[in-house]
Amino acid sequence: MLKRLSLAAAILAAATAPAFAHLDPAAHGSFLAGFSHPLFGADHILVMVAVGLWAAQIARGSSRNALWIIPLAFVGTMAAGFLLALGGAGLPFVEPAILASVIGLGLLVATAVKLPVSAAATVVGVFALFHGHAHGGELGSAGALQFGIGFMITTAFLHAAGIALGLGIARFSPYIARILGAGTALLGLSLAFA
Repeated sequence: MLKRLSLAAAILAAATAPAFAHLDPAAHGSFLAGFSHPLFGADHILVMVAVGLWAAQIARGSSRNALWIIPLAFVGTMAAGFLLALGGAGLPFVEPAILASVIGLGLLVATAVKLPVSAAATVVGVFALFHGHAHGGELGSAGALQFGIGFMITTAFLHAAGIALGLGIARFSPYIARILGAGTALLGLSLAFA
């Protein structure tokens, strides 16, 4: 099983592109553009799945509410960041914060940090604010509602995939999620130097 998982992780790592998830703003403005946006960058996929993995880890140790509160905090705060950017509010260090979210969430999963659900929701919310701001900052106002709904739905699906993965692999070993977290952090570091 571990060989298959390692092979799948290696194939996934080799097939991902550098952080080119941010499309040309002229291509934005539709539900489909928003829906597909999170699927075109390693930074988005790694963070969204890591949020789900971490929620699953926390839920196993304490509260099953973590399975919905933590992802909901990410999606909700990401929407707030999106609206802030659309409204013209500036936010410093957006791209470095996004990169830090990949590394930080990977490390939280790798070390299986067990925070209270409210604290974990706050952590993911801070990262989500920057992710949402990046989306809104690139978009302008044309088609913002459709685009925003699309990327929020895909983000929620990626969180659900992370939760399903986390709960599924926990049956075999809790260390598999930790290995995936370490891989996420390492891939985040590689994005820093790409």
